[in-house]
Amino acid sequence: MILGIDVSTSICGFSVVADNQILYYNHIDLRKHKGVIKKAQVLKDKIDDLFEAYQCDGEHAKFGFADYPIEHIYIEQPFTFFNSGGSSAKTMAILQKFNGVVSWIVYEMFDIEPQYVTAMEARKLCGIKVPRGHKAKQVVLEHLLDTEPAFSIEYTSHGNPKPESYDRADAIVIAKAGCLIEDEKRRSSNIQE
Repeated sequence: MILGIDVSTSICGFSVVADNQILYYNHIDLRKHKGVIKKAQVLKDKIDDLFEAYQCDGEHAKFGFADYPIEHIYIEQPFTFFNSGGSSAKTMAILQKFNGVVSWIVYEMFDIEPQYVTAMEARKLCGIKVPRGHKAKQVVLEHLLDTEPAFSIEYTSHGNPKPESYDRADAIVIAKAGCLIEDEKRRSSNIQE
């Protein structure tokens, strides 16, 4: 099973995928927490819940998924270059720092070194094409709503998707991309043997 994480200092998305099927997706809202350390502590509690659900056995397993533990963790790699209208250097530095903290938390908890995939690479692996001039997050959300029966979202009173919907969708795409990457690694190693 693959754990996919869409890291953000505002809302982080999580998804667990096995055999390219969505088993779990959720988010944690960090907007009311100030500072990287406080956000990391709140996020650590959420990751601890995932660990208990998927890695603990017997009576310690929260949701009974421990028979199918998480084997790989994929995290969305943050931007490393500037683009017009994009994030400032300060925002990018904070996100890089937070991404590192999240990486360490999952490594320490799961004893699995996370792998990184860019949002663009993940979308490409999942067959999601973003037409020029369209917002990638909206295209991803619509793609999942059209193709994944297990995926649903909630709407605001104005009929717009709630903000966490995008982070959940991104986490699903990261996890599905991770699943495809791991399948390719297995195929390659089988060919070499």
